Amino acid sequence: MQDQALSRWLSPLMAFCLSFIIIASLAPVVGIHADRQIDFWLLWLSTMLILALPITYLEIALAKRSKMTALNALSSLTRDADASQKWRLVGWLAVGFIPFLAGSILSNASQLLRQFAFHNVNLNLVFIGLAIAAIAISFISRKIIVLCTVIGVLVAIVVAQLQGTALGAWHVTPVQLSEWGSATVLALVASGLGMGLYWQTSLATIKQQDVATKTVLPIWIAQLLAVIAFGFFAVNSLVSGFAFVIAVLGGAALLLNLVREQLLERQFNLVLQWLLIVVALCVWIVPAMHPVLNTLLMLWGLIICLIYAIFAGWIMKISHLRKSMNFSNELFYNLWRIAVRVILPLSIIVAIFIIIGQGF
Repeated sequence: MQDQALSRWLSPLMAFCLSFIIIASLAPVVGIHADRQIDFWLLWLSTMLILALPITYLEIALAKRSKMTALNALSSLTRDADASQKWRLVGWLAVGFIPFLAGSILSNASQLLRQFAFHNVNLNLVFIGLAIAAIAISFISRKIIVLCTVIGVLVAIVVAQLQGTALGAWHVTPVQLSEWGSATVLALVASGLGMGLYWQTSLATIKQQDVATKTVLPIWIAQLLAVIAFGFFAVNSLVSGFAFVIAVLGGAALLLNLVREQLLERQFNLVLQWLLIVVALCVWIVPAMHPVLNTLLMLWGLIICLIYAIFAGWIMKISHLRKSMNFSNELFYNLWRIAVRVILPLSIIVAIFIIIGQGF
């Protein structure tokens, strides 16, 4: 009974931890690390509603429809939709993106660890040590990894609050178009959407639930709580820094655990599995490449979400996902369909152009 309860809450717990960790890693990249702008936070929260929530429904609906992890499921989903096999590429894009994202958050943690503890140690050595530790931890039970990550995140948040944060006061600034790109990245990429993570970890529970909302809302609320928690968080001491690094190690290990499971289920060559993971991690060793890699990270994550939105909204048959989501009211389904077919693609395309304009 306890095991079933833990399985039910695995995805929401993972959503809170991963969202918090990725947000904290990407926040300096998009320029909101310590500048608490009320207008930007409201914009960010609105994107959580109109962009992140529909994508979360999309992932769970595809999981309910396929009952397999994303990489395997796309083969059957494209057959059901009489769609080209080229759409299956999005699964491989996501699988490549997951360890790349893990490398990003480990890179951020290595800089933090060096700042608070290993001042005289080469940054590359710190990163390599964290990467090896994350790979080793990824072999532990997924539930244990999630629980350890939760503890690390909560300790980091509590200690930071007890010691007082160095964040500036909340203030209002004029809303700029460029902020839409940052808000979209934080709502989608930093929430771990498009990678099939919640799809993958929710498979055990969706078989017992008749409507997608019972799975979706706990995940989305957990993501939202991570956004709110980050608004009051800053690493300001050795203790909070170490706790956050432990949380990052758990988050990165969880990402690697999930991607290995997908590749194993796909019966992907073992040597190529590790080559993919190691290369995706090791590209972050060169600090001079980080600006380009961070831009690539944001674009890559958004493109995955864009392809899924187009596939679910325009390629799949209407009846398939309506049945999977099983909304109590037809209006809710129509609103979701408008969001996925129109609002999501247009919003992501605008965000992509903004990021390209800022990054290159």
